[in-house]
Amino acid sequence: ANGDSIHGFLTKPPNFSRREKYPLVLLIHGGPQWTWLGDFNYYGWNTQLVAAQGYVVVQIDPHGSSGYGQQFTDAVNLDWGGKDYKDLMLGVDFLLEKYDFLDPERQAALGRSYGGYMVNWIAGHTDRFRCLVSVDGVFELVSDYYSTDELWFPEWECGGTPWSNPEIYRERSPSSYVENFKTPILVIHGQNDYRVDVSQGLMLFTALQRLGVPSKLLYFPDEGHSVRKLKNHQYVYKVQFEWLAGYLK
Repeated sequence: ANGDSIHGFLTKPPNFSRREKYPLVLLIHGGPQWTWLGDFNYYGWNTQLVAAQGYVVVQIDPHGSSGYGQQFTDAVNLDWGGKDYKDLMLGVDFLLEKYDFLDPERQAALGRSYGGYMVNWIAGHTDRFRCLVSVDGVFELVSDYYSTDELWFPEWECGGTPWSNPEIYRERSPSSYVENFKTPILVIHGQNDYRVDVSQGLMLFTALQRLGVPSKLLYFPDEGHSVRKLKNHQYVYKVQFEWLAGYLK
């Protein structure tokens, strides 16, 4: 977006062969003031483990990410779901055009926190993905404002409070586009999440169920704003990989 260059990682599965076609799995980081660093593990997402399921993993730093200058980071202020969403879609399009080993008919997207918000936004704006995974993601910005432990953050990103700038909160809420939701979504949330209240995940799941969209809810009564306990990590990986395989293989 805006003609800016963006950075990302592409991780191939073991025993990779250019003669084969591979599903593309897009991982979307939180923040948005964050950046992919090539870490071995990101809040329970191990890139190599995901790739080892037979997928090519794509990680893109869209506008809003840190490490590319303050102007780049601030570019999504008042514009959640704008330039950031465009970057992710353009990035995936670029890779699909460049690499013939990527299967355009088998794509999935996973995101946590702000990445979960972006997955929810994606659900209302494109049907290109076979399935989605939303972890600790915002579904409705007004209720998120009233329940978060970090009031300064939505006030900065949305240019004020829900009563002083209601249009931004409405326009930038994934819930405002829920009638477009068709892509199956695995929803993951913890009860002790004070950053993005568990009600956001429950509202998303309720909407999906009432819409008849294939969906599944993983609720952890002992987790906060990320899954951290080993036994829960193991279960998330199991369910997540089963979910992806059901739509990509």
